[in-house]
Amino acid sequence: MGSPDFAVPALVTLHEAGHDIAAVYCQPPKPAHRGQRETRCAVHDAALGLKLPIRTPARLRGNTEEAIFFGQLGLDCAIVAAYGLILPPAILNAPAQGCLNIHASLLPRWRGAGPIQAAILAGDAQTGITIMQMDQGLDTGPILLSEALAIGDEENAAALHDRMAQLGGKLILRALNTRLVPIAQDNEHATYAPKLSRADSPLDWTRPAIELHRRIRAFTPWPGTTCRIGGEIIKISAAHLAEGQGEPGIVLDHKLTIACGQGALRLTRLQRPGRAAMNAADFLRGFPVPAQTKVG
Repeated sequence: MGSPDFAVPALVTLHEAGHDIAAVYCQPPKPAHRGQRETRCAVHDAALGLKLPIRTPARLRGNTEEAIFFGQLGLDCAIVAAYGLILPPAILNAPAQGCLNIHASLLPRWRGAGPIQAAILAGDAQTGITIMQMDQGLDTGPILLSEALAIGDEENAAALHDRMAQLGGKLILRALNTRLVPIAQDNEHATYAPKLSRADSPLDWTRPAIELHRRIRAFTPWPGTTCRIGGEIIKISAAHLAEGQGEPGIVLDHKLTIACGQGALRLTRLQRPGRAAMNAADFLRGFPVPAQTKVG
């Protein structure tokens, strides 16, 4: 049970290991891209390629017909990875060994919808994958297995996501092949990763440079970070800390070094509306930004 790219390595790993996959549950196709054409999620495409049976209910809560079908599958276990639907008790309790979740953090730190982004935003030195026995709470079930990953100083959410997805596939296979003792989470140490939206994208130049650097890394590729330069909303996908100081939002030199509330940030990869992303040197050739320009 999963939908985005994060869940694909686990599905492929389980299939290659010879597990009998009775069904693949994922989000139904949704309008996307230009033209709003119906688009399948990554797990849907992967399951088609593996010739596995696919179920795409729009909801599970209150869906008696789907609960009956799920119960009749005779499952030993259900594997859940970023599925996107809440599992009601009838689903959670149907498999003989319950439902196991592949969660992208070292629980109880960063429960919730955006754990990869939250770890980078907070400046965590490491994160990891937790295999958890699911209950009706939000990522509150007992832990079966976890493994840490160091977060690189310049690593963005896209790169970290891909490493964690691969680790998730490896750990779920280990969890199914090993007799493990569930360990209750320490709720006093729980932190929560909120769901992100486009409203989180604009950069606030009054904040410290180190905070904005983390924000750019955390929000690449989604929801992205933006600033206003010369009347255009520019997407920023890479930057690094730089020397300099001044009024927040002022361009300090010809290399797009921008003063922050504390320190400065040099933008290194940018994208104008309707254009491809490019490095700063190429961007400036077609869109000059002189020193002392005020960035919003």
